[in-house]
Amino acid sequence: MPDAGRRAVDPRGAPLGRGDVALSLGGRRVELRLLRDRAHYDVLVQGVLAKARVSVWIATANVKELRVEAPVGTRARARGRYVSLLEVLRGLARSGVELRLLHAGIPSRAFREEFARHDELRAGGLAMRRCPRVHLKMIAVDGAALYLGSANLTGAGLGAKGEGRRNFEAGILTDDDVLLDEMQETFDRIWSGRECKGCRVRDVCPSPLDGAGGGAKPSTKAPAKKAAGRGRSRLPRGPRSSKGGA
Repeated sequence: MPDAGRRAVDPRGAPLGRGDVALSLGGRRVELRLLRDRAHYDVLVQGVLAKARVSVWIATANVKELRVEAPVGTRARARGRYVSLLEVLRGLARSGVELRLLHAGIPSRAFREEFARHDELRAGGLAMRRCPRVHLKMIAVDGAALYLGSANLTGAGLGAKGEGRRNFEAGILTDDDVLLDEMQETFDRIWSGRECKGCRVRDVCPSPLDGAGGGAKPSTKAPAKKAAGRGRSRLPRGPRSSKGGA
C-alpha cells in the first residue's frame, strides 16, 4: 500500500500517550486514545476521517444520515451551517480516496435520499456492501488510524448532535500496526465474501458477498401494512503499507 506517511492519532498534533492509555498486548506496548461521547465527532470524524488521503474503511451495523459542520473555508461554514457527511465523503472521493462502507442494516430513507443526490458516490466513489452479521463498529483511515468502539454511522453516534441528544458512546483510537492489520484483515474477509462459505445464516442473507448465490429469495408477497397508530459495490484490493491495510 502506498504509505500515507506516519501520522499521530491525535489530530491536534500532541504525542499519542499524553493523557491516553498505554498497555501491554502480547508483549508489545500499545497506545490507545479513549474516545467518549462528543469526542467521536470532534476527534474521529473531524480530526481523522475528514483528513483522509488514501482510504477510509467503515464497518457499522446501522447507517443513517448524519450532519457535520461545513468544511472550513466555505461560505456554509462561515454561516454556521451543517452538511451531510456524504458531502465530506464526496470531497474525499474527488481527491482519490478509496471509500468502503460495510453495513448490516438497510440504510435509512434520509441516507438513501441524500446518497441519490451524489452521482460520484453512486458511480463507485463510495463502495457499499451489506452483510446482516456485521455488528462491529470500525473505521480505518489511511492504514494509519483505527477506531474500534460502540458508535454506529448515525447522527447520534458520530454526527454533530447537540449535548443531551447524542448517544453515550465509547471507543478507542490507535495507530498500532498489529491491531490495524488484524482488523483490516477481518474487514476484508467479510467484504470479499471469504466468510460466506461457512455462514450458517446464508439462507436469510439478501445477497451473499461471495457471489455464489443461495441467499434469501425475494418475497412475492406484498409488504404487510402497519397497524394504525404505530407511527410510521466494487472490490479493489485494499492498499497495504508498513502500517497495515487501507
